Amino acid sequence: MFYEGKAKKLYSTADPDLVIAYFKDDATAFNGKKKDTIEDKGVMNNRMSELFFTLLEKNGVKTHFVRRLNDREMLCKRLQIIPVETVVRNIVAGSMAKRLGREEGEPLPHPIVEYYYKSDALDDPLIIGEHAIAFGWATAAELKQVDEMALKVNSILKRFLDERGVILVDFKLEFGRYQGEVILGDEICPDTCRFWDKATRQKLDKDRFRRDLGGVEEAYHEMLRRVEI
Repeated sequence: MFYEGKAKKLYSTADPDLVIAYFKDDATAFNGKKKDTIEDKGVMNNRMSELFFTLLEKNGVKTHFVRRLNDREMLCKRLQIIPVETVVRNIVAGSMAKRLGREEGEPLPHPIVEYYYKSDALDDPLIIGEHAIAFGWATAAELKQVDEMALKVNSILKRFLDERGVILVDFKLEFGRYQGEVILGDEICPDTCRFWDKATRQKLDKDRFRRDLGGVEEAYHEMLRRVEI
């Protein structure tokens, strides 16, 4: 193991270009200030990430995903992570609602891409692209690629989830460099996305844990059931 984050552990392999990601059941919110365990979260997030990455690859988005090894482990390309988290928003929710005094659930006229500096010590502050360029976290060309890929991911996932009765409210992506190319990394699951039921607006994601709404495991299981259809 060479890295342990809030949701995953990363292990080296005999191939320097490949790593194994192990998905944990640990649940954190508010940048690690709230902690607990969600039973089988790692198993569900591993499977959902596999399904989403496979869908994106089929639609021309390059990702770090190679294959799922077992219930909790995924083989991935080893990336040099760009320390800029990219958030795509379709509906006002979470920190955007708080920052701007907007009502949660307000539809946006078009998807909005936001950047956050990946730093636990600073609580992942909101930044603009110029910050990333000025401090050497990414080049202007890389940010342009990140924008284009993030919006393409949004378009693909929105359509896929809409057909399964799920609204894609917003989601976080991480990108990295692999053999001179920027590709998608990390995971795509209820930890990193806001999913709402299309008919009831019931939350099917980690907000159930963040806000003490209950039914957390059930929401994750329901999301897995829908994406496996």
